[in-house]
Amino acid sequence: MILIFFLLITITVGGGFLWTIQEMVFKGKWTHFIFFLAAFLPFYITSLSVIYLATSSNLILGVFQVLKELIVLIAVLVFVFYNRKIFEYPLRLQITDWLMLGFLGLGFLYLLLPIGEASFMNKVLYYKSMLIPGFIYFLGRNTRFSDLEIKRLFGIIFVIAIGAFVVNLLETFVLNSHIQQFSGYALYNQAINDIDPTGNFGLTWTFETQSVTKRLASFFSDPLEMASSVLMGFAAGLIWFLTTKKSQNWFYLLIMFASLGSLFFSASRAAFVAFFVMIFFVALVFGLYKLIVGGFLALIAFAIYVLLFASEDFYFFVLDTLTFENSSSLGHVVEWLLALDSMVANPLGIGLAMSGNFGSVTDELRVGGENQFLIYGVQLGWIGMMLYISLIFYSIKDCIKVFYNSGNKLAARIAFVGGVVKFGLLIPLFTANVEIYTYVSWVTWWMVGYSINEFSSLKNRSLSYDPALELPAL
Repeated sequence: MILIFFLLITITVGGGFLWTIQEMVFKGKWTHFIFFLAAFLPFYITSLSVIYLATSSNLILGVFQVLKELIVLIAVLVFVFYNRKIFEYPLRLQITDWLMLGFLGLGFLYLLLPIGEASFMNKVLYYKSMLIPGFIYFLGRNTRFSDLEIKRLFGIIFVIAIGAFVVNLLETFVLNSHIQQFSGYALYNQAINDIDPTGNFGLTWTFETQSVTKRLASFFSDPLEMASSVLMGFAAGLIWFLTTKKSQNWFYLLIMFASLGSLFFSASRAAFVAFFVMIFFVALVFGLYKLIVGGFLALIAFAIYVLLFASEDFYFFVLDTLTFENSSSLGHVVEWLLALDSMVANPLGIGLAMSGNFGSVTDELRVGGENQFLIYGVQLGWIGMMLYISLIFYSIKDCIKVFYNSGNKLAARIAFVGGVVKFGLLIPLFTANVEIYTYVSWVTWWMVGYSINEFSSLKNRSLSYDPALELPAL
């Protein structure tokens, strides 16, 4: 059976990669790299696990490991090749562009300077994890898609959202276990990442709650990645539901239901809070103040349920979470304090590959690591953290401007999803190294870049932001 899955992965991933290369190199459609990433990244770790379980070959595994970076680098090279007068390329940089350049430039400076105890190779690998999303942003920044191409991208996002929920149902009602227990996940982690199996399910502690109930991840790398990723599926389903005729929008209700179902299966508290924060933000964007009132009443109803009707275990689970007495919540606080202590002692940072959960950060050197803002603050200092925070702020701000002002409905949908998901991820950013969740991170950075391209066009046509403008026409 595992051999069949190995052959299926090899054919689909390899075929998809070769088709994308052919489209980019021979037809000049370098923009199509995003289709491969959107379809492959959710399955990335599961695919690698199956490949290693079936072959035990580091060489074959290494080929599949580099595909996601390779496709981005080839897209950059093809872009340069098909724009031979690259030095005559018109530059109309916006604030978000400057912030991205500043953030990547600061990272490159810290790569070259002899700062920190990490090896130069580990620093290179860590900087790669910063640079690739930057490349994706700038490729998105120069992309112009047809309506069909945008619909194709959203179609992939919808299939991923529904597929994740279907696999969750399979894990719950058919297998009664995580698919990672069959895919070779533990073996892959042990052999490649030097992480021994832990927890009651032989995976990692991330796959279970404190009361030893399963936290599912579907085909994603872990429950936390799935929880963050389905926010994008929900936001995409929501905007298509709100901007599609009522007789045709039932399908997008299904997308939202599937995304919300996967969120429940992940049992991620940060993602639950992020979901409600995202809904609140959407209500403000649309002026749906009744939705805000409804959300507040739902919160009160939840509090009443916890106080009066919930089981004792659930009551203390919620109480310990709110008071940070839950071991997981307390662990976040400890990591934050360690990171802040390092930033106070070293305001200019202690160097790359010294914080976070990325593979090139060794355990003996790691300082902090469960807060994306503080991870960059520890490594790049207060300047690096503020650049990243500013980049997130302007990404959200400009995406919403595009949503309000663009006459292109599909471009407005991309801007909506990019801006709303970046806003929704603010909560997970406080409790996890979210930028390593490549599916939601890379695809939304592409969406932000695409939206800034539209924003630049609007600005050049002297269109200014006006909240009173109507939503994109149906």
